Amino acid sequence: MLLVVNSFASSVTARNTVVVHRRLSRGHDVEIVETNRRGHATRFAHDAARRGIDVVIGYGGDGTLNEVATGIAGTDTALGVLPGGSTNVFARTLGMPNDPVEAAEFLARGIDAADFRPIGLGQVNGRYFCFHTGIGYDAAVVQRVERRGALKRWFGHPLFISAGLSTWLTGYDRRAPHFTVRGDGGPPVTNGYFTIVLNTNPYTYLGNRPLDLSEAATLDRGLVAITFTTMSARAILSSLAGALRGGGVKPADHLDIRTDVAELIVEHDTPFPYQVDGDALGETSRLVFAHVPDAVRLVFPTAP
Repeated sequence: MLLVVNSFASSVTARNTVVVHRRLSRGHDVEIVETNRRGHATRFAHDAARRGIDVVIGYGGDGTLNEVATGIAGTDTALGVLPGGSTNVFARTLGMPNDPVEAAEFLARGIDAADFRPIGLGQVNGRYFCFHTGIGYDAAVVQRVERRGALKRWFGHPLFISAGLSTWLTGYDRRAPHFTVRGDGGPPVTNGYFTIVLNTNPYTYLGNRPLDLSEAATLDRGLVAITFTTMSARAILSSLAGALRGGGVKPADHLDIRTDVAELIVEHDTPFPYQVDGDALGETSRLVFAHVPDAVRLVFPTAP
């Protein structure tokens, strides 16, 4: 196995890396590499797959996991997940605890049982994503957080809430739509303000509370695309409050909801921001989405 470690991630320390490595090494050969720049984990993972490594484990935040998945997608090498970031959406979606040492036990048991199953991934402009892509306002918030990235280790969710409020007030145009959405699931939406394209659910966690946008977003179905056609605070907060109660967002005049999406295009003459699995990727004027079934083999964790 190859353990790809992002030592800059919020929950990764030298001590728990040693503990994790020791647990995974019971009965297995485990190499360790550390990332030090964007895209590094993808190169490590791609090389590991080329060498015939059985499992590559992403140990860091959701961005590290995304890079590892991208590096091994379409190969026989399996993807392992260990939470090391501040939110760890994908790991928690799989039922893993948020503590990496505890999660290592779940992962090791899944590896020992050889519980490797193919799952679908989303793809946007050729890049894979594990759980979601955010477009518009959502991505503008992530951009603002990343500009203060040194604070993420210490302030986590409060930093996101602060960035959300400041972006709402001064960092995002709430007067005019930002893009058009067209593809599977209905007629074109010409007045999109922000869109979330889901490969899994929940969209994220607020503390221990999942923000449940759509129960149709699962690893064995197509994508789910939810587009807000207003920046009315009342409309948005009512939908998100319902999502916190569970059961997904409810249909409303200000929402376009598409399920089992295989293809989707988001575009506008003026570039708009987007983020993939919590990693801000700048601005673009066109995004082309696809669902890729059986894109990667995933190690399913097993509870002790």
